[in-house]
Order: sequence, then structure tokens, then C-alpha cells
Amino acid sequence: MSDRCPWCGQDPLYLAYHDTEWGVPEWDSRALWEKLVLDGFQAGLSWITILKKREAFRAAFDGFDPQSVARWGEAQVAEALANPGIIRHRGKIEATVKNARAYLALQEKRDFGALLWEFVGGSPLQNAPATPAQIPTQTAASQAMSKMLRQSGFSFVGPTIVYAFMQACGLVNDHLVTCPAHPRIAALATGRPQG
Repeated sequence: MSDRCPWCGQDPLYLAYHDTEWGVPEWDSRALWEKLVLDGFQAGLSWITILKKREAFRAAFDGFDPQSVARWGEAQVAEALANPGIIRHRGKIEATVKNARAYLALQEKRDFGALLWEFVGGSPLQNAPATPAQIPTQTAASQAMSKMLRQSGFSFVGPTIVYAFMQACGLVNDHLVTCPAHPRIAALATGRPQG
């Protein structure tokens, strides 16, 4: 893909992420929670840093099982802070525990994934950026989603983090129109699978 979005550079891991994952609509609530947590860890860092550590994050956070992470106490937080495989930032680690609890509280009321998808009308928004400069860092939808998440008890979910999450999880298609992935991702925009 010679005309890929330029942000993925030449790193094989980043190229694979761009080609097979970024922008693909994600409907599963637990997977969405995992990605939201990882985007929170990205704050102030590049996504490739998180991507290279993703498997270590999964191991450290009990496979991103919110039920398990929600039960964490200081011992588990301290263990995570000593783990060289992840980003050792107390605020982000403690936010992950807090976000697990907030996620479970929301899930008791309604499906987390369905709730997030409501912010884009239930199917992926199809943008048509010709250049990276035409891609926003936040939108009214990400601002509204951020506000709802913060009011629900989440941390590290500002509107810019939330927009990056929306892009990655396919709530919006922000592949450049010159990128071969753009039409492939657009073809997936058929709405939430039934069943």
C-alpha cells in the first residue's frame, strides 16, 4: 500500500496495525473498553509505544477483564508500577482500575458498546480527508462522548483521547481518501451486526 496514511511510517508492526485494525468497526463492549484504556495510556506518548507493549499490557491487566481489574487494590497497582513491560504511570494505572469499575456500572444499565455507538448514530461516520491536516483532533461527538464518560466516572477520556479511540475502533473512518484502506473500511460500515 504505497499511499497508506502517512502516520504509520515504515515500522512493520505499525503498518500491520494500520492495514488490518485501525478503523475497523469494533462492536464488542469489552474490546472497546480495552482500547479506551490503552488510548488513555497513550496520552502524551505515541501510539506505536503502546502498540509495542500491548501484549504486556494485556498480561498485566488480567487480559483486560474488567471484573478482575475492578477488584484491584494497592498490591496489584504496586505490581503494575514495577512492571517494566508497560507504561508505569500511577495515575494511568489507577485510572484503569477506576475505569473498570465505571465500565461495570454502565454495563449494568445498558450495553457499553451500544451506548458508545449512539454517539455516531449507530454506524461508522464516513469522513473523506484528502490530507492529514483535514483530520480533526476532536469533534462534537468526541466531546459529547468524553463528557458522558467523565460523568460516569471514567478518567483519561478527554475529547482528544476519545476521538483517537473513535478513529481506531471504526466509529469514524479517517483513512485518507488516497489510502487503499479507506474504501475497504467504508465497506464495513453496515451498522451493528445482529445476533
